[in-house]
Amino acid sequence: MHKMVVHGLTLDPLTNMPIVILKDKESQRALPIWIGVFEANAILLELEKIDTPRPMTHDLLKNVIEGFKGKVKRVVVSDLKDSTYYANIEITVNNSNVKIDSRPSDAIALALRTNSPIYVTEKVIASSKIIDKADDDEKIKEWLEDLKPEDFGKYRGG
Repeated sequence: MHKMVVHGLTLDPLTNMPIVILKDKESQRALPIWIGVFEANAILLELEKIDTPRPMTHDLLKNVIEGFKGKVKRVVVSDLKDSTYYANIEITVNNSNVKIDSRPSDAIALALRTNSPIYVTEKVIASSKIIDKADDDEKIKEWLEDLKPEDFGKYRGG
C-alpha cells in the first residue's frame, strides 16, 4: 500500500468536474480521482480550515465516531471496478476493528477531519492512470490538458 496525502483539488478542463489529487510523497506519483461538487466542497472546507456554523455531514460522522469512543485508523482507496473507485474507512471501537465501505471522496473528507492517513492499494495504483513524478503543479496541469474525452469514462469515482 502507498501512503498518500491530498495534494489539492482542481477542475477538469473539459467537464468542469472536480478532481481530488492524491500524491505519494516518496515516489512523487499522483492519483487523480474525479469527485462530485458537494464532496469537493467538503474537502475544500477542511483543507482551508473554514468553520461552518453547524456540522456538515463529514463533521457529523466524525462526531458520531468520537461519540462512540472510536478512532479512524486509516482510509484506503481499495479498488477500481467498472470505472468506479472504492474505499474503506477503518475504525477502531472498543478494541475492535471495523471496516466500512465508502466512496473515496467521503473517506478522504473524513480522513482530513480526523487527521487519519490515506492509503491507496497497489492494485489501484496498477490499474489507474497515474501521474509520474508529479513534483509540481505544472506537471499535473499538463497531464489534465492532454486528457481526451474518452479518458473520462475510465475514472469515475468520487
